[in-house]
Amino acid sequence: MTAGWRDKWALVTGASAGIGKALAEELASGGTHLVLTARRGDRLRELAKQLRSKHKISAEIFEADLAKPSAPEEIFQFTKEKGIAVDLLINNAGFGQYGELPSVESQRLLDMVQVNCSAVLHLTRLFLPEMVARRRGDVLIVASTVAFQAVPYISTYAATKVFDLFLAEGLAEEMKPYDIRVCALCPGTTTSEFHEVAGHPPRGRRRSETAEKVARTGLRALASGKSYVISGFSNYLGAQSQRLVPRRVVTRIAAKMLRPKH
Repeated sequence: MTAGWRDKWALVTGASAGIGKALAEELASGGTHLVLTARRGDRLRELAKQLRSKHKISAEIFEADLAKPSAPEEIFQFTKEKGIAVDLLINNAGFGQYGELPSVESQRLLDMVQVNCSAVLHLTRLFLPEMVARRRGDVLIVASTVAFQAVPYISTYAATKVFDLFLAEGLAEEMKPYDIRVCALCPGTTTSEFHEVAGHPPRGRRRSETAEKVARTGLRALASGKSYVISGFSNYLGAQSQRLVPRRVVTRIAAKMLRPKH
């Protein structure tokens, strides 16, 4: 599955944990060289060390906070200085926040839009022109199953993932003439730090998939030319069945599941 990226370079954002880390490990096992970026430099250094030793690949790290508007350009310039041609861009970094909108800090919400949307767009815009010139390259954007419906109490997060899904699907068609594949990976609840960081209540979490399984699903879909993929059969049924129910009803059901207990 990852053989197509053997000896090529992939850039993975949010690589220090969860799905990002699993994507990096899966690619390294197939011989892909890696640029790993995230906020936590200590974790990046340890991961890069492990992957170099185990899989005999090259791994560079760049510590960056994508909540800062300047971060995408800094990451891009780092690859230029290293002489690295990125053939696979993985926009994985993202976060959510549970709670009623008026109770969530404004900056937290704005940072979420910056990381989940603006940084994804900016990085993709920076790396695509060189892929177009080479007529070779791939982009994987990690969206979510919440991109298929409004979700009260994580309303902003769900809205950012709609952006990611639609961006990927649109670009998949735009980039076809250049032999560039673009795919949105839409996981459901995944075993990672994400839910604890976002403050999601346990009752709102469905049965989890492993980050490793989600990573393999996303890479397989990208390699096969899909514009999006929903990880997990039950997640697929859940996302598709919503089309048979009035949107307001779906939103009300989600609200009952996630409503805070005051």
